[in-house]
Parts: sequence; C-alpha cells; structure tokens
Amino acid sequence: MTIARLIEGRTTDIVSCEAATSVRDAVRILAERRIGAMPVYAGGSIAGIFSERDVVSQLAAGGPAILDRSVGEVMTAPAITVERATGILEALGLMTRRRIRHLPVVEAGSVIGFVSIGDLVKYRIERIESEAEAMRSYIQTA
Repeated sequence: MTIARLIEGRTTDIVSCEAATSVRDAVRILAERRIGAMPVYAGGSIAGIFSERDVVSQLAAGGPAILDRSVGEVMTAPAITVERATGILEALGLMTRRRIRHLPVVEAGSVIGFVSIGDLVKYRIERIESEAEAMRSYIQTA
C-alpha cells in the first residue's frame, strides 16, 4: 500500500502558512482548525513544518516573546517529505527514525497531501485486523 492510496479522495485544501506569518497567527490557525501541524511556504516552495511541538519547545526556550516572531524562525526545517509512491511502512519508518509526526506529500515540487502518524497507524491497525479476520475465517473453514 502506498501513500497515494491513503490520500486518495481527500480534499486538496491543505492548511498552510507563509514563513513570514507570526507565530501568534499560526497558533491561532492550528487552534481554529484543530490540527497539530501545517506546511510552511517561502517563495512558493515548502520550507518547513510548523507544529505544536515547535510552539512548546520555543515557548520553553524563549517565553511568550516568541509569539511575535515569524514562523520561519521557529519551524522545523527543512521539511521531510514523501511522494505518492512511498510505501506506508517506509513512511512509518521514516517518521520513527526522524522522530516526526507529519509528512507533506509532494509531486513535481508541489504539496498534494499531508499525512500524520495517526493516519498511517490507523491504516496499519485496520490492515492487521482485516488479516486476522481472514485468518480466523480460513481456520474455521479448514
């Protein structure tokens, strides 16, 4: 299974912001949209990811003054990305190795999707449950 199948049918409206956006405004976007992260653009290209984790670590280091800084100063950069053809297990491995929770899906330099570790784990759980049910059915009919 690939990322392409996972994002199939999703809307292409990906919540994002520009690197010049203030942290205060970006936090407001995360809260209003009830999301944990979003891609950050600079010059029309993805420059990084801004996440709740960035907010917490920067608040701990710099206090409330960071709210007036730009997202570009505090985001996680560069953005680690995947393509449509990337396998689910490969993406999970990448997230585990890099200790990240969100991956932009890119095609020809443009972000076409955004997946979280929750999306990937949910797929794996559903797959394992399906395989277990198939095995139970096989055993009962054998």
